[in-house]
Amino acid sequence: MVIARFKKVCIDATDPDRLGRFWAGVLGLRWTPYQHGEGGVFGAGQHPVFWVNRVPEPKTVPHRVTVDVYADDLVALTELGARVVRPADDERPWHILADPEGGEFGVYRPADRDALEPGHRQRAVVVASADPAELAAWWAGIFGARVEPDRSGGTVVRELAVLPFEGVRFVPEAAAKTTKNRMHWDVAVDDPRALVDAGATALRPPGGDIGWHVMADPEGNEFCAFTETPG
Repeated sequence: MVIARFKKVCIDATDPDRLGRFWAGVLGLRWTPYQHGEGGVFGAGQHPVFWVNRVPEPKTVPHRVTVDVYADDLVALTELGARVVRPADDERPWHILADPEGGEFGVYRPADRDALEPGHRQRAVVVASADPAELAAWWAGIFGARVEPDRSGGTVVRELAVLPFEGVRFVPEAAAKTTKNRMHWDVAVDDPRALVDAGATALRPPGGDIGWHVMADPEGNEFCAFTETPG
């Protein structure tokens, strides 16, 4: 049974316009700012690949939720504003870069050149987890998706409708979560009580400046639930 439907990935930023333009350049997509200063990185779909939120606080700890992308030119990424944190090596054949606000992301060289086309460069959303298999199974149950083991020792959730990535990877991480994630995703749900019944925690109901429910998964990762009916 599908409890919720994926909507979009959200990123916190002190300068949404700068970060939005950066990610649009990385992915070959379109940055659309709105009057309040926030905005979306859009491809061909109705929902943005990224929505960039404005927050006052800067990044202070490594991201627990990140993304992996396909690229074959690190120089082009650094010219957009990225910084190389760790180059690829024989043990870990992917690069770690940081965006202009310090947010880490992975860069993979694609086996298929089609992965470099605009709209296809998004490889995966990556979640650091104390128990990747268990958390992946929980989210798969929420989305009505399937899970499979990952060669890196994690677990991947695949076949999510609307998700503009190949999947969501849950990878092992011993360090405990200490602060609010600067990257999260939004879901659409018919009744948010079904999420709580499934094991989510309600953090804040709609009201004041928000029209959605702020919730957390079993490991404390925040997400926003919008009450919407399909169709």
